[in-house]
Amino acid sequence: MLAQTIKLIVELVRSRRLDFRYLVSMGGMPSAHSALVTALTTAIGRDTGTGSPIFALSAVFAAMVMYDAAGLRQSVGIQARILNRMLDELFTQRAFSERRLRELLGHTPREVAVGFLLGLFVGVAGTL
Repeated sequence: MLAQTIKLIVELVRSRRLDFRYLVSMGGMPSAHSALVTALTTAIGRDTGTGSPIFALSAVFAAMVMYDAAGLRQSVGIQARILNRMLDELFTQRAFSERRLRELLGHTPREVAVGFLLGLFVGVAGTL
């Protein structure tokens, strides 16, 4: 929830418009996926130790989620942007009612890194 709230605030500062859809949207700064899996892994490491099998499993899971957020989903977003541009160019003279593809699906590496740091902070703060 903290990551999604930060995402809302970042977009408010950027666009000077309050859009509550950012509380449930994919993509954007910071990556809520990265924050969540990092907080989970940090808490598991704190509670069970970094040598435990469950910590190792959680760390691998976190790495896979962050790789997917920055890699595959970012590529899908780029493809959606290109297809939407093609539709715009193809149907500028005619009315075309097909729904546009969602472009903001993945995260930049910076968004994933900030999500990682946020999750690390939340995971460590749980001990205080």
